[in-house]
Amino acid sequence: MSVRSSQAPTTGEVSLVRRLFRWNIMLLIGAVTLVSLLWGVHQYLEVRAQYAERVLTMAESVSVMDTVQDALRTENPAEILAPWAETLRAASGYEYIMIADADGIRQSHPDPAAIGGRPELDPAPVLAGETWTGVEHGHAGLTMRARVPITEDGGEVIGFVSVGILASEVRLASFQELPLILGAAALAVGIGAIGARMLARRLRADTHGLEPREITALLDGREALLHAIGEGVIGLDREGRVVLANTPARHLLRLPVDHLGRTPAQLGLSAEAQAVLTGPEPGEDLLLSVDGLILVCNRRPVRLREDDGGVVVTLRDRTELTRLSDQLDGARTVTDGLRAQRHEFANRLHTVAGMLELGGVDQAQDYLSELSLATSGADAQIAARIQDMTVAALVLAKSVQAAERGVQFSLSELSQLPADQPHDLRDDLLLVIGNLIDNAMDAAISGPLAEARVELMVRHHGGITDGLVEVRVIDSGPGLDPEIAAEIFSVGRSTKDQAGRRGLGLALVHQACMRRGGSVSVEHEDETTFCAYLPVRAEVISA
Repeated sequence: MSVRSSQAPTTGEVSLVRRLFRWNIMLLIGAVTLVSLLWGVHQYLEVRAQYAERVLTMAESVSVMDTVQDALRTENPAEILAPWAETLRAASGYEYIMIADADGIRQSHPDPAAIGGRPELDPAPVLAGETWTGVEHGHAGLTMRARVPITEDGGEVIGFVSVGILASEVRLASFQELPLILGAAALAVGIGAIGARMLARRLRADTHGLEPREITALLDGREALLHAIGEGVIGLDREGRVVLANTPARHLLRLPVDHLGRTPAQLGLSAEAQAVLTGPEPGEDLLLSVDGLILVCNRRPVRLREDDGGVVVTLRDRTELTRLSDQLDGARTVTDGLRAQRHEFANRLHTVAGMLELGGVDQAQDYLSELSLATSGADAQIAARIQDMTVAALVLAKSVQAAERGVQFSLSELSQLPADQPHDLRDDLLLVIGNLIDNAMDAAISGPLAEARVELMVRHHGGITDGLVEVRVIDSGPGLDPEIAAEIFSVGRSTKDQAGRRGLGLALVHQACMRRGGSVSVEHEDETTFCAYLPVRAEVISA
């Protein structure tokens, strides 16, 4: 997959790659220049220290020579020291070597006219025994100098030696390293320029040739699109980390604010949610339950230039739609039961009409009496124990449906439900009773048909406004598979054949109970028994 710019380049605008290249080069040149200057200064200071050490060493060497000390003890030291010092200076290459006596009078000097005079600077410190090195102005200009006292064996100072070399010679020596410094700087700039060019080309490839304004426009468009979609959209990279999630996705999955860059496991999502979000293969209409919500998920792998780019998962909340559909199924069950009774009553009326036409008035009367006793007995039993008309109609319809399927249906003598139940509780009771009886009948007919049996108990406990309703359904089926018993109330788990849309009924029962602050459980020892408890007053509000 590739991304191309849909906008024409603005005239006169410098591309991002060129700007980065220029900035990198300028920064590199600045850094190399600074390093070169520091290198040059360090080199100059090092050369200066070397020359200072040289003049000091020369001065110390002259100060301890016997020739110098013997000459200073004579009446006219200049006769000996002047030619001797000039010979030594010419042989050693120093600018000057000056020897003075204990009174500070020059006894040797490169300039013969200066012999017999006093130095321009105060010689008192060096005559006091101090050694000094530094840069001073002299008759030859700026020089690097060293002054060392001349002492006898007893420690008495009898003069001093001053040795100097031109400061320009020190600078010239330090400039000898300049070609090396400039060469290293040029090499660093050249290598840096190549690296900056490669970095710019790499950045251009990574951004697909897009300029910053185009990247900004794409990002703004993507954000607007993601957050305008009503469905939840969540994207994960190849390592399974969340890289994008729009507002509906964060709401549906209950994601924290700092969800980006974390895996579903690190976000605390359930194992079921992790399996849906991180699967490598495409998935259509995957069901996921999150905090009482039933989500329909579609997973799409992303390919980037034949490489794994992660997955994108869309999420749709089907909870309310499923609840309404299930309530509609309940109403349809009642309608089907009434239709079946209508057909049955029509057949009985035809039978009575036939008896009357044949003259069997007494037989017709007896037949109607038997039908009245049987029908009114079953209806009266349900009406007496379940006084809420809507719930009673559902139970009656389910009894007719059970009879059509060959299942013996019975209402427990312990059943007792007052009339005028709250509207929300009545809806949840229709959902719970309808799903549990359907599930029980499917389980019952999977065993021996002659023994197929379903028993229902609906009982109200406590007060009218603060009690709870217990729904208990028992079937004679073969029991639950131990492998799915622990997850029977999860979305997608079913006691039935998994073909078609299965695994929602018990999940909806569980959701209805949890939403009201109740519970639902199953026991599967001798017979399978589902027990649901629904408080009259809901304690948990559905999200």
